[in-house]
Amino acid sequence: MPVTEEFVKMLMEEIVQLNQTIESLNQTIRELQEKLNQNSKNSSRPPSSDGLKKPLVNKDRSLRRPSGRKPGGQNGHEGRYFSALSKPDHTEHHMHSDCTCCPYHDACLEKACTREVRHEVDAVLKTDVTAHKLMMVKDCPLHGGTKAGSFPENIKAAVQYGRNLQALVVAFNTVGAVSIHRTHEILSSVFQISLATGTIKNMVGRCAQILNGTYEEIRRQMSRRDLIHCDETGTRVDGKTCWVHNASDSGFTFLSISRKRGQAGMNEAGILPVYHGTLVHDCWNSYWKYEDVRHAVCCAHLLRELNGVEQNHPEQTWAPEFKKLLLSMKKAKEKALAKGKAEISRYYHQKFDKQYDALLKTAYAENPLPEPGNKKRGRPKKGRILNLIGRLDKYKASVCLFINDLTVPFDNNQAERDIRMVKVKTKVSGCFRSMEGAQEYLIIMSYIGTARKHGINPYEAIQSALSGRTGIIFE
Repeated sequence: MPVTEEFVKMLMEEIVQLNQTIESLNQTIRELQEKLNQNSKNSSRPPSSDGLKKPLVNKDRSLRRPSGRKPGGQNGHEGRYFSALSKPDHTEHHMHSDCTCCPYHDACLEKACTREVRHEVDAVLKTDVTAHKLMMVKDCPLHGGTKAGSFPENIKAAVQYGRNLQALVVAFNTVGAVSIHRTHEILSSVFQISLATGTIKNMVGRCAQILNGTYEEIRRQMSRRDLIHCDETGTRVDGKTCWVHNASDSGFTFLSISRKRGQAGMNEAGILPVYHGTLVHDCWNSYWKYEDVRHAVCCAHLLRELNGVEQNHPEQTWAPEFKKLLLSMKKAKEKALAKGKAEISRYYHQKFDKQYDALLKTAYAENPLPEPGNKKRGRPKKGRILNLIGRLDKYKASVCLFINDLTVPFDNNQAERDIRMVKVKTKVSGCFRSMEGAQEYLIIMSYIGTARKHGINPYEAIQSALSGRTGIIFE
């Protein structure tokens, strides 16, 4: 076949197409390799996704820096120890083994002195039954006629469960993340009573119904706070993925559920549409749609992303330096707070600002914007690194808000802690059977989470709710 000009042109076009295919495949391989290398230390994946084997991550890349202190209690720590809670209910005397069958055992016991006392604290599980009798007096000597008593307001059936048992059931199913079936198995075997699964479901439902007013008050409180933390996480309801939205701070916890993850689901919670304070979040795009708030980005998420860039792309010199900058800013803030200052010095403000801009300039130089293709429509794909650089550039004020306003935290750990039990419940108990059941769980957990922040333990909080004292967390 003669080598013509048209033949050479065809070969050149084919080579160009093959080179483009090779580059596309190489890019796909790099992206898949990055996904394989992802773990909880270098991405937004939760620690539970790491599996039983911890990721082999260099200690130098850990987000938590060593303190240099030895493990255990530190100097000045008050310490806690186990002691006898009250006077002993029973006393046992232990004599020498030779005294067991001795005829003078009792006489010697009276004369013997105590050498050492040890206490055994145990819990006695038993069913306590109270019979409520409605009494009637005929021919009352004072007023005459017949006088009949009345049952307490909480006694409504011929046979019913008491508040302590109901509180234990609710605590098992919510705080303990125990499924209804396993709650039935455990409590029925311990107390030897027929506690049906339907009864357990009704107890949880009644507790949630009692707390409806408190739940709405927590919503109102959160909408008026100066600074709140927000986050969302997925769970399964009736075989479908739904999203639990969290809004919380150091005093209150509010959890709601929606079939939507984005702004529609956030609006259903009823807090962000009317909120005007400072909002701390993880840079999820939907949060930026709220324009009447002051945004603060979680820098812990940024550190994990920078860890991923550092591990998967060692040629990126700006990433480890940017991580050092964020940690230096955090350290400067902590020192200022320790000294009782309301802001950091002007010197540090200017220093950090210049370093931030210089590192962004280096990042763009190492990652130039891709040139638009001849055939593909739309903007060229940037990739993970350029997207991260773009966010650091666009949202610089929100990233640096924690150093410009010392009342703003460095991370969004508050929201992540408050929403973590939802994942535990999902993994331990499986999915929720209905949206109603999921909402009941979130109402109770919002109340319990808030009670914890006010120094009230969960069981006491549930008991107070079942007794009608639902406003205990506001007292």
